[in-house]
Amino acid sequence: MLIIGRLMLGVGVGFANQVVPVYLSEMAPAKVRGALNIGFQMAITIGILIANLVNYGTAKISGGWGWRVSLALAAVPAILMTVGSFFLPDTPNSILERGHVDEAKKMLQKIRGTPNVDEEFQDLYDASEAAKQVHHPWTNILRGRYRPQLTMCTLIPFFQQFTGINVIMFYAPVLFKTIGFGAEASLMSAVITGVVNVVATLVSVFSVDKFGRRILFLEGGVQMFICQCLVGIMLALKFGLRGEGTLTKFDADFVLFLICAYVAAFAWSWGPLGWLVPSEVCALEIRSAGQAINVSTNMIFTFVVGQVFLSMLCHFKFGLFFFFAGFVAVMTVFVFYMVPETRNVPIEEMNRMWKAHWFWGKYIPDEAVIGSSNEIQPNKTA
Repeated sequence: MLIIGRLMLGVGVGFANQVVPVYLSEMAPAKVRGALNIGFQMAITIGILIANLVNYGTAKISGGWGWRVSLALAAVPAILMTVGSFFLPDTPNSILERGHVDEAKKMLQKIRGTPNVDEEFQDLYDASEAAKQVHHPWTNILRGRYRPQLTMCTLIPFFQQFTGINVIMFYAPVLFKTIGFGAEASLMSAVITGVVNVVATLVSVFSVDKFGRRILFLEGGVQMFICQCLVGIMLALKFGLRGEGTLTKFDADFVLFLICAYVAAFAWSWGPLGWLVPSEVCALEIRSAGQAINVSTNMIFTFVVGQVFLSMLCHFKFGLFFFFAGFVAVMTVFVFYMVPETRNVPIEEMNRMWKAHWFWGKYIPDEAVIGSSNEIQPNKTA
């Protein structure tokens, strides 16, 4: 029953991860698209914190049935999502795809709060007409002109999971107990990292549209790399290759601090941006396929990392943190050279951004670029 329930829950989570980032990106104005989209990640971090608090509380229930309460309470957000969905309007893009031009324009005027939406609506209409010529988005996304989008929708979710974050969030109590925290202390430590996760995500909400995606990606990558290396060094010195040793209170507090700093770096960089960037870079004609690839890649490697972590912890010991630090180094270099800045770029004009990139520009044909008076300058550093 538990396995079947988890499978059904996976279907629901998969649908939500598929549609919510795209929905937010299509509804939001370009200047605040990042902040609104990160609301998705913000909700996830709050949910993780609440789950940690529930687990901490239900673990104290005598009689051994607290886990039932913990699982049952997951129905509360599911009910809220189901009821709330009846009140959500369709996006103008979605309405246009179904051929209702006047209705789409009215919806755009409503969500922008102004009747002056002609320029943005024309971009949406042109993109919709182009999308209608594509009958097989899964075949289309494999074409050369969509190589940048396919790369982002594959590598960004892959790298997001190989930051090692789900190792921390899934197994925080196990990990903390393994390195010397008591059973109750390990649960409380998981709550602490959950609080850090929420607060740091707020940093991203208020900074992503002000400073851009790239700077958060790069700063977060450097901070995660440093924290993982320091945790690895600390555990190597205290436990060695045999995995035997103890931590003093100072050592344990320092490890907790480093893990919190690592979680904070992820929460304002790869956490929200791993969902935001793939959802905003795809043209309308491949958006559904691109987001499906993004979600599927993310979930597959969430599963892989979750399955192998405990075995890796037993065999790699402190080396596990160096393992993930190596991936963080690679993904930070990838962002520096290959990921352009998408801040303030209208979602239907992303091809202009790709065309201006030093590497990806060669894949984008001239006719794929929507004309506009605001020219995007080539990204010299990337």
